[in-house]
Amino acid sequence: MEKSLFVRACNGLQTPQTPIWLNRQAGRYMPDYHRVKGQTPSLDFFKNPELSAEVTCDAQRILGVDAAILFADLLPILEPMGFKLDYLPDIGPVIENPIRSLSGISSVKTQKSSESMPYIREAIKLIKASLPNDIPLIGFGGAPFTLASYAIEGGSSKNYIHVKKLMSSHPKEFSALMHKITDCVIDYLNYQILSGVDAIQIFDSWVGCLGVSDYEKHVYPHTKRLFQSLIKEVPVIHFGTGNPALLRLMAAAGGDVMALDWRAPLNKSWNDLGCKSIQGNLDPVALFGSEKSVIKAAKEILDDVAGKPGHIFNLGHGILPQTPLENVKTLVRVVKDYSSEVKTRHQ
Repeated sequence: MEKSLFVRACNGLQTPQTPIWLNRQAGRYMPDYHRVKGQTPSLDFFKNPELSAEVTCDAQRILGVDAAILFADLLPILEPMGFKLDYLPDIGPVIENPIRSLSGISSVKTQKSSESMPYIREAIKLIKASLPNDIPLIGFGGAPFTLASYAIEGGSSKNYIHVKKLMSSHPKEFSALMHKITDCVIDYLNYQILSGVDAIQIFDSWVGCLGVSDYEKHVYPHTKRLFQSLIKEVPVIHFGTGNPALLRLMAAAGGDVMALDWRAPLNKSWNDLGCKSIQGNLDPVALFGSEKSVIKAAKEILDDVAGKPGHIFNLGHGILPQTPLENVKTLVRVVKDYSSEVKTRHQ
């Protein structure tokens, strides 16, 4: 995979065009996704290697993106730890037994992912056998804080009251929970690497709710240990959303590629952080505009980067369910075509 555009960009190397893939590129906006899923419950869908492989490869083929990402979800890793997980229509993931007391932390279990999640290895095997030889497969997992937040809040949250209360009132116990979850994430991501993925993306989707001080004290040590403990065979992308003030600490925690959401100016942030590679960062809502506006928004990002090697084009978060498929295809096409022009112009 050393010759793939995506892997080269992850390593900060020049490419003839800017590689593009999209967070949640296999998802509910795509008719083929619904065709494959049918009436299969979401949790069963994530655990079915054949269906996972099909929607993963469908999305790459239909969009023509430069990388595929394993179709799975952040949260099934919590099941072997003892959490009762379900996905409810129009609500999303719900944990029936969230942590509401200190005793709940001591009951959290750690197990080998190879034993508790064998469907992941099988899905990776099927996907790798079906993808074109030059298309890499990205594996992924949730960062310790985001997973801890789900485990404590029990689902989506606006104010993160339960997790922040535990973090501030019982910092030692919160750290113990983070330590357990970090152990599980390290094992899970290394399991994916050993199973054959070509890169890893770590999603800290909820970390933006924290201030700099809380991140530094309660999250940074665990996130740094995670990055330091991964097998050094594939590039690793570090993605967090919601608070650009955390970017310096997140970059210090680790990652070969820093992935930005749309709240941070891409090229300025890249220069400030000094990292070799950057990913992002179109606002997903921009895909709801006209074809002309999608093209304009994509070109603005590419012009800002000015052909600098190491840029991977992506959204600043996942594709939303109501997104027009044709606009997504337009985005991919314009990034491929226009980035070649920009790179030629700046050589």
